[in-house]
Parts: sequence; structure tokens; C-alpha cells
Amino acid sequence: MNFRPVRPKDYQRVQPFFKNMQHELCAYSLDSMMVWHNEGYSPYWDVHDDALVVCVRFADKRKNPYMILPIAPGREFTPEDLAKFADKAGIGKFHFVSKAYIAKYGRERLSSLFSVRSHVEYHDYIYATEDLATLKGSKYSKKRNLINQFKKNYINQGKVEIQDLQEEHTAECHDFLDEWCRQRDCGRDMEDDLACEKRAVQNALRYWTQLRFKGTVVRVNGEIRAFAIGSHLTSSMGNLNFEKADADVKGLYQYLDRESAARLFDGYEFINKESDMNLPGLAHAKQSYYPVKMVHSYKLILR
Repeated sequence: MNFRPVRPKDYQRVQPFFKNMQHELCAYSLDSMMVWHNEGYSPYWDVHDDALVVCVRFADKRKNPYMILPIAPGREFTPEDLAKFADKAGIGKFHFVSKAYIAKYGRERLSSLFSVRSHVEYHDYIYATEDLATLKGSKYSKKRNLINQFKKNYINQGKVEIQDLQEEHTAECHDFLDEWCRQRDCGRDMEDDLACEKRAVQNALRYWTQLRFKGTVVRVNGEIRAFAIGSHLTSSMGNLNFEKADADVKGLYQYLDRESAARLFDGYEFINKESDMNLPGLAHAKQSYYPVKMVHSYKLILR
């Protein structure tokens, strides 16, 4: 296969493959795929057998490349098909294979060709859009209380402005992202999850007009102190890709999350808020919003 780097200039060329997307893991968001690359790793693509084939390669040659499931509208590929793709590409691993795929074909059939392993750090959290946009019910009372404090201290004082994220906001979002990351030492290790995410956010902002992300920004006292970025995943599910807020402004994160659910995902029944990367603090935060389900991720390793 003649793999080439996935870049925003390829967006129009590959977009038709994502029509009627059925995979619910965030790795299958086209916009997300376009921005998750840095010096350490990068996605590549080619078309084979009328399907989009995507692999990820690493600068560190000790790390083996992997593929995600081939993408083609209206088609699903059997385990035998995957083995053929793996042989053709010379890449023996598939990542981001959903539990639904495992269940459909059965472990016995898959295990004759692949070793099947759970990829716990990349299980995605799925929420009902209405739950996050309204925060109704006693289970969300703490979230509503924090928003009410934010409303009392900031909104009622005329200190808050919320807007759709536009190209004119991207420079300020870059500046706020730098500040947010300095507080968390994101750049300490360029292969660290936060450092990789920072580069992805920077790419999303840099290529804002070329991609189809939607976003929300919140100004407090005239300055951007929070923003969220989302994208399309399936006909019923949006993907909340990035969410950053000033932790020193009490209730701001909860306000941003609620407003983004309502603004960015109108028309979607569900929101994928991605994985917790096996980080306990992030897992606790995601669980506190009561996901309606998890989409479990698996790895397939060719025998």
C-alpha cells in the first residue's frame, strides 16, 4: 500500500468514506483524525479495495504501527478481510475495534486469526445529549449548584459572554491553551498524553477554516477563560473532542460543559466524550456526569 500522511488538505478527498459512519469510538471522527499528529506519531492513509485504510506510525521505530478498521460506506469487513488487509499493509495490529464488532463475529472466529485484547485506557464514555444539556434530576444537583454559583458571581454581574468559536477567536484560544498547559506542565514530556492533546488542540485551531469542527468560547471579564470543540461522529452521535476551562473560576467548567452540550450537539441523541486514558482523576470526572453506556475498545494482533 502507498500510505501518505493524513493532513487537512486531504479532507475533501477522504470525507466520502465517512458517510453513514457506524463506528462509535472517537478514533473514527474524521476531524479528530486530521489533528492528532505530532513529532512522535502520525496517521497515514491509502485506498485499497474501495476502502479507506488508516494506519498510525511512530517516530520511535521500536513502536509497531497499527491500523484501525477499514472505512467504507455501507460495508463492514470480516475478520478474514482484516487479516488480508494486515498482510497487504504489512501491519499486524488493529486498534480501536469496538466490543460490538467482537460480539458480531465472536471471539472463537476472531481468535483463529488474531489475539484479542481489551484496550481499557481507550474505552469511550457515551452520554445522552439531553442529560448534559439540561442536568435535570438529583444526580446532577452538585453540577447545578456550581453553575448557580458561577451565575451569581459572574453572569449576574455582567462579566460573562458566550460565543460560537470562530476563526477570529483562535489566537486567544491558543494563548489560553498555553496558560492552561503551563499550569499542568504539559510540555514536560512530549509523548505525555497532555502534551499530545495540546498539539492536537493547536492543530484544530490552526486548521479551523479547513475542517468542520464546531466550538464554544466563554469570556470572563473580557478574556477567553474556557472553550470547547466538537465534531460529527455518527448520525446520532457527536464527539466532544476538547474542553478547557480555568479551574480557578468556580463553576466555569460545569457551565461550559452544559452550554456546549446544548450548542454543539443539537440534533444528536448522544455525545461521545472520549476515554479517560486510564487516569483516575479523569475517570472520576467523566463518571460524575453519568454516562449512559461505554463503548469498549479492543486490539487485534495478527497471529
